Amino acid sequence: MGFKVLVLIVVTAVYLYNLLLNGVRMRSAGNPVPVNVADVYDRETYTKWRAYHAEKSRFAIAASTASFLIELALLAFNVYAAFAKLFPETDFMQMFAVLLLSALTDLVMIPFAWHETMGIEQKYGFNKATAATFWGDQVKSFLIGLLIMTGIGALLMSMHQWLGDWLIAAFAGMMTLVVLAFVFLYPVLSKVFNKFKALEEGELRDKLTALLEKNGYHVRDIKVMDASRRTTKSNAYFSGFGKMKTIVLYDTLLETMTTDEICAVFAHELGHGLHKDTLKNQILTGVQMVLLAVLAWLTLRTPEVFTAFGFDRVNYGFTLILVMSVEFALLSPLFSLIVNLHSRKAEYAADAHAVKEGYGAELISGLKKLAKQNFAELAPSPMLVKLEYSHPPLSRRIEAIEKGMGGKQHG
Repeated sequence: MGFKVLVLIVVTAVYLYNLLLNGVRMRSAGNPVPVNVADVYDRETYTKWRAYHAEKSRFAIAASTASFLIELALLAFNVYAAFAKLFPETDFMQMFAVLLLSALTDLVMIPFAWHETMGIEQKYGFNKATAATFWGDQVKSFLIGLLIMTGIGALLMSMHQWLGDWLIAAFAGMMTLVVLAFVFLYPVLSKVFNKFKALEEGELRDKLTALLEKNGYHVRDIKVMDASRRTTKSNAYFSGFGKMKTIVLYDTLLETMTTDEICAVFAHELGHGLHKDTLKNQILTGVQMVLLAVLAWLTLRTPEVFTAFGFDRVNYGFTLILVMSVEFALLSPLFSLIVNLHSRKAEYAADAHAVKEGYGAELISGLKKLAKQNFAELAPSPMLVKLEYSHPPLSRRIEAIEKGMGGKQHG
């Protein structure tokens, strides 16, 4: 079996796997809702949720099918190699040509992104983005994505040409540092898409500051993000390391939750910080980088792979395409199984910290509000949870919170 046939089989298998998951996701909408979350949606809202869930699922299938067909055509007809021949013969320009074509093909998917944001999300009342915001995001994403991939490609090329078989350790180490740099600088980089302001002085800030001081935890600031520019959905998260550590609250969160519910969500995020979950996630990222480096090394040691797709020599951009879109995509379900298991355990532990701070009941009510605002699925398939969910289902979280509270029911 030739390399091209093998790659096309893998790409097809990955597509069919995702198609299977989408099918399971669609069927799970009919699962009975657990009693402890039955009050999240009233009858009218639940009917609306089922319609939204079905429409999003059908859209996911259509979008993934379009993406699959485009990628299959690019690979089957050696389009990457043909496009690269239009550029100068230097290794850098040949690499850049392939990555540019990959980025340009993403533009074909913009109508799908438009339909999802300005169609489906708008239809169900979640979208707040204007056409100008949407197109601005698309331009920024295109340029930033191309810049990042070109930088990674240049790093891979220079290290392989310089170090040869030592590529694995060096590239994995450098990529881990690059990821850490992005995490460290995320509070700065995120300003490209959103505006942030310090949480105003008052009761809420006083309570949140007291929580931080009680636990001896220091952050650069507590910021409010203008998420309402794009959506009605809510969230909160930690970002950055060291002196750049920042806690971010969506403005939509402040608009819909009580002070104590926000404190509960904050205590949950604080739990992540105290448990060093960001650092643990970076260790897992390091493992992923080693795996990607090994795949890149194996690919670069097999010149027949490149000739099978029309190239006359190694192309570092095409190496990245194969590693990320084909080789790692095949291994991704297993890796995701491990990473998501770790993440769900971290969520339970962070919930437990909020209970320890005395916010168990408020966390339950806050999580229910978040579930309603974000149109969360209340009874997902157990298979989907294991394979895709970084957070436990809401009903399971509530069970654990109530157990931590000594079985006390939220009133």
